[in-house]
Parts: sequence; structure tokens; C-alpha cells
Amino acid sequence: MNILGISCFYHDSAASLVCDGEIIAAAQEERFSRKKHDFSFPEHAIRWCLVNAGSTIEDIDYVAFYDKPFIKFERILETSLTYAPVGISQFLQAMPLWLKQKLWIPEIIRKELKFTGKVLFAGHHESHAASAFYPSPFQEAAFLTLDGVGEWETASFGVGKANMLDIQYYLRFPHSLGLLYSAFTYYAGFKVNSGEYKLMGLAPYGEARYAGLIRNTLIDLKDDGSFKLNMKYFGYCSGLRMTNSRFDRLFGGPPRKPESKISQKDMDIAASIQQVTEEIMLKMAWHVHKVTGQKKLCLAGGVALNCVGNGKILREGPFEDIWIQPASGDAGGALGAALIAWYKYLGNKRSASGKNDMQKSSLLGPAYDSEQIEDFLKKENAPYRRLEKDQIAEVVAGLIAESNVIGWFQGRLEFGPRALGSRSIIGDARNKEMQTKMNLKIKFRESFRPFAPTVLNEYLPEWFELTQESPYMLLVSAVKEDRRSPIRDAEKSLQGFEKLKAPRSQIPAVTHVDYSARIQTVKRRDNPLYYDMIEAFRKRTGCPVIINTSFNVRGEPLVCTPQDAYKCFMRTEMDYLIMGEFLLDKKEQQALTRDVKWQEVFELD
Repeated sequence: MNILGISCFYHDSAASLVCDGEIIAAAQEERFSRKKHDFSFPEHAIRWCLVNAGSTIEDIDYVAFYDKPFIKFERILETSLTYAPVGISQFLQAMPLWLKQKLWIPEIIRKELKFTGKVLFAGHHESHAASAFYPSPFQEAAFLTLDGVGEWETASFGVGKANMLDIQYYLRFPHSLGLLYSAFTYYAGFKVNSGEYKLMGLAPYGEARYAGLIRNTLIDLKDDGSFKLNMKYFGYCSGLRMTNSRFDRLFGGPPRKPESKISQKDMDIAASIQQVTEEIMLKMAWHVHKVTGQKKLCLAGGVALNCVGNGKILREGPFEDIWIQPASGDAGGALGAALIAWYKYLGNKRSASGKNDMQKSSLLGPAYDSEQIEDFLKKENAPYRRLEKDQIAEVVAGLIAESNVIGWFQGRLEFGPRALGSRSIIGDARNKEMQTKMNLKIKFRESFRPFAPTVLNEYLPEWFELTQESPYMLLVSAVKEDRRSPIRDAEKSLQGFEKLKAPRSQIPAVTHVDYSARIQTVKRRDNPLYYDMIEAFRKRTGCPVIINTSFNVRGEPLVCTPQDAYKCFMRTEMDYLIMGEFLLDKKEQQALTRDVKWQEVFELD
């Protein structure tokens, strides 16, 4: 039984393939189209899922879509009429896309795929809940979903037991934690639906001076985590701006212009909304525990990518264990919809181990074998050295120990926004210059942006205060106190980005200014080569921690093909690139001579 899951037309379009309940493949359309957050119909992702499984569309029994377009259209129409006449202009602008695409999902699926079978529709938050619970290691658990908005819902919680999923309560539009956070993302000068993680990364440089103002003026927050927003200050119901002139006056000026200098006020704004967001997430978690009586919690939805908030739920919340869908945003909805069809619609049994999840380390995308990689390198006339497989870990560990920055391209592409040791840029976390070097010369992004550590799972308690493994880089925790570096008197008065000048720990490149880190743990079972490389580094240096950041530059998706990886390598100041067994030294390379389409590398029509 093959079920194809699809999400599209909003942001982060994706496709997934579930065969007899097993997750076979999942990928975002942006990885193929090279358009960041591509929202178009995921034709390339679907095609790859089928090719990977050796299937055709004739082998697909059901197609499952991740939300219900007609209910979403109802919400947009009703909102526009409620905020008439100002809301009408926004409605008219949205109409062409709705009339052309969004109201015709079954017809588009049948036309684009030549599919003649049954198309199923799941609720948006039901898809999020399914993506969190069904792949989790728990046979029974509570779930909490949080995002901007689905059809009408902006948050939901309930209980999953075996193959059943019961959503018990909702929070409804326009009252939305995701949209509240996005409003401040917009006000801070970052792009909505893609810059929220920048706001989270900016928060530790500021003081939460505006948190009281947010609580007292913008939001009516109850003890159970439910809330109402004061819509007088927001523009997303009636216009194309997230905030309005009242919001500007409340916070003393207009939004920061994108790419302009970040001020201390912007840092304080980020710190304030982050603090309020964490408070809401924690209150919700306590309430979900009280109502459901469950000991385990599953999280999904775009807000579940707020790894600082997740860490707070783990540390200060009531749950024994939590599991977070690594593709928590709309991309993960494609997977959730397919799993709903298998478990809830078709009634198939589900048995979770209690220990290992069924997400397969979220390494669910394309992989390239040695022949494909070498063929590409030869076409490109790129000098390389071929290593024996048992040499890769030692050679790369040695290069990292010498302060080189390495592009790491191995195995199957990650599903979700995080690089997890398949399409990663890696470096020495002990080097205090590495954060600035990698941000400015390789990632071409803001210097304040933190990098994440990957740590060997068995050494986690020696280096971080995290109490459970974090394979998907979705939990933030503090560096252990005995690994921290004392701040000198001259450094205590540093403000804003000046704080970066003071190394905070033995691994300064991955330690944020508040001593926190967004941690990825790795077990050998889950990613053997990546583990072996870090273990080789540990044996050389005594440090089981390296930098792991996504293999891309600012504004581009994670690299997918050897061509993507080589182009990124050549256009940055990375020192080496390891693709499969092939090691490339930047000093030996010539200028790029041609462009290759991803279809050529993957041999698709």
C-alpha cells in the first residue's frame, strides 16, 4: 500500500511516500527547484519520491493533502468581510491564486500526476499532530501543535494512542502565537516565514525590556496558555503588513528596514518577544499535561522550531520525555497527511518501540553513489583525491583539527530545515574565530548568528546540561559550568554584538552569549560515518564536539546534488569538500566553467 503525501501553495512545499506504514522518502521542493521556501506544486519532490522507491504513479493507492482548502478559503473570505472595507483589497489580491490553484487541488493532482485514484484531505493541524505522534517512539502521548494558522486553527492539543489521534482543543485565528512571533520578526526587519530563527538568535544579545509592554498591551494571556491578541495593533487581518501604525507608536518607531544596522532596541525587542513566547509555550505544556494526564509530549508546527522554547518545556515542564518533528513546518504536513491516511483512515495497526522513533534520523531525501559523484567531478574537470572508505573519518578529523572548514556531503539529504550530518559544513568548535569566519566568509550572513554543535551522544552529559538526546537539533541547553570560561572584568560591560569578543567556553564557536547551544546529538547507529569522523576528532583533540551548520549560503536552500555542493564550495571560502569518498582541496580547483541542472545529475527526464 503506497500513500503519497503532499503539501504546497503556502510555503515549504514537500512530498512524502509511505509504504505499508514505513516512511520511504520525503523531500522539500526547494531542494530541487533551488528556490528558498518554494511553495509551488512539488512536482520534482514527487518525481524523486517515486523514482527512489522504484515506483510510478500507477503504484500509488492514495494521495493525501495536508489541509482543507475550502475551509481555509472560508476563513479568508470571512476575515476580509469582517475587516471591510480595508480587508477587501487584501482579499482581491489573493483571489487570482485561489481561483487558479488553491481551490482546485484534486484537479491539479490528477492533471499534474495523471493520478486516477482517491485524494484524501486532512486538517492542517491534524497533519501537524500526525507528523509529530505517528513517527515518535511513543505508543501513547499528548501532542501540541503551534503555528501561524491552518484553516482556522492556530494551535491544538490532544492525545495519540496506538493508531488513533484525537484532537481535543483548538485555539483559533486571529489569535496565534506563530503570527505574534512573525509580527515581531517583521518589526525587527526580517522576512516573515523565514526570518523567525534570526529573531530567536538575536534575543540573547538584548534585555527583555518590552516584555511587560507586550503582556499588558498586546496579549491577554490566561494561566492555561490560551490567549487573545489585541488586534488593534496588528495588520495581518486587513492588509499585507503584519503590524500597523499603532504598533509602531507603541514601540517608539517604524519597523527596522531590512539589511539596515541592528540596534540595541532591536535586540531588546527580540529578547522580549522570545521571553513571552517561552512563557506561553510553557503554560500550554503544563495545561496539556493537566488535561491529558500523559507523561510524554509530541510537538509540531512552525513554532516547534523555536528550540529555545522547546528546551524550556523540557527543563521546566511536567513531561518525562518530548519528541519534536524535525520538519515541524508545512513541509512536515506532507508526511503527517500520508500517515493519517495509513493509520487513521485505513485503520492499520501501529506499534512504537518506546525507544527509537520511525523518522530514520530524518535522512529521507536523495543520495548519490560514488559513480554519480565521480562522473560529475570528471565532467567539471575538478581535481580530487579518492579516499578509501575507512580513511574518510580520520582524514577529515585531521583537517578540522587544523582549523579548516569542510563541506560534508554524505548519504541521504535531510528532511526539514536542519543539517544533521548529511549536508553539513563542519569545523572546529574550539576555535574562537570560527563563528565570525564561517558567518561572514562562508555563509555570507549576519555575524551574530550562532552555530550549532554536534556532540557524540555518550559525551552529552560531560559538555551540556541537556537531560535527553537531541538528534534533530531542536533543543537548546546550556554548556556545562565546568566547560565555561570566566568573563574578565573588562568584558563584563560589553553590550550587544560586542559580547561576541568574549569567549564563553572551551567550545566558543558554538556557545551563545548566554552560554546556551542548539545541540545535535549523534549515535553511531543513526549516522555511522558522521559519528566515526567526530570520534576520530575526539581521539585527536579530546573534544567530542564539532560545529555543524547547514551546507548552503544565505538565501539558498540546503544543497541537494553534487553540483549544488560544488558550486557552494567554490563560491565560498571553504577549505575542503568531501563528497562520498572524494576529497577536494580548494587550492587545487579552477574557476567554475558550467552549470548543471539537477535532473542531469539524478538522471531524470
